[in-house]
Amino acid sequence: MDLLTAILLGIVEGVTEFLPVSSTGHLILAGTLLGVQNQGTATFDIVIQLGAILAVIVLYWRRFWGVAVGLFAAERRSIAFVRNVVLGFLPAMAIGFVVYKAVKALLEKPTVVAVALIVGGVAILAIERMAKRARVESVETMPATTALGIGFMQCLAMIPGVSRSGATIMGALTLGVDRQAAAEFSFFLAIPTMLAASGYDLLKSGATLAQGEWLAIAVGFVVSFIVAMLVIRWFMAVITRHGFAPFAWYRIIVGVVALIALQIR
Repeated sequence: MDLLTAILLGIVEGVTEFLPVSSTGHLILAGTLLGVQNQGTATFDIVIQLGAILAVIVLYWRRFWGVAVGLFAAERRSIAFVRNVVLGFLPAMAIGFVVYKAVKALLEKPTVVAVALIVGGVAILAIERMAKRARVESVETMPATTALGIGFMQCLAMIPGVSRSGATIMGALTLGVDRQAAAEFSFFLAIPTMLAASGYDLLKSGATLAQGEWLAIAVGFVVSFIVAMLVIRWFMAVITRHGFAPFAWYRIIVGVVALIALQIR
């Protein structure tokens, strides 16, 4: 993978990581169109997501600092915040460990991504219409059972094209969490989830990566961090005003175009 391709894929990752459109799916489709599908590409797709995750840490550092201080003071809200993030993370950790090889194999199948984009888009439109009235307005006030339920929803995103943020946000909406709290919980849940996924993948595949592949990962990481910093605030403004329907229609259009493009390649 040359550095220009790494930059382009880093931009794709930074733009799509926190949108309910599947960053991994976009990376797979983009990599296929750019002709860079190889043994190291799946690891690249997984690890550069940490750049986008770092953007969350930087943008919400005051929130995290407040939680850390609150933990030392045994504040109930801070304890609930940490409890909910941990509960949301546990299903992905347990299930991901078991299905790691199967998920890694799916990263090489762009047709799966295209179909999942379409199905996910339809699901988002349906959930927007049928979602329960919001009862939970913050991560700190979220019941433990709700956090755990969202965690199981996140596991659907192990199928490339489903979207981790889409699965967690839509799952949260169906469980009575309001839009802003659902999006923020998705952001925060991404931190342990992607740290674990990237760490495990590097443990399995890191020794086989060439020096050039490490450089590509580093470039993609930096680019995705910068772009995600810009996208997160924009995303919060969009969902507050327009909801998730624009992203659902985008998914459906991209999925259909991708299926057609894959058939005529």
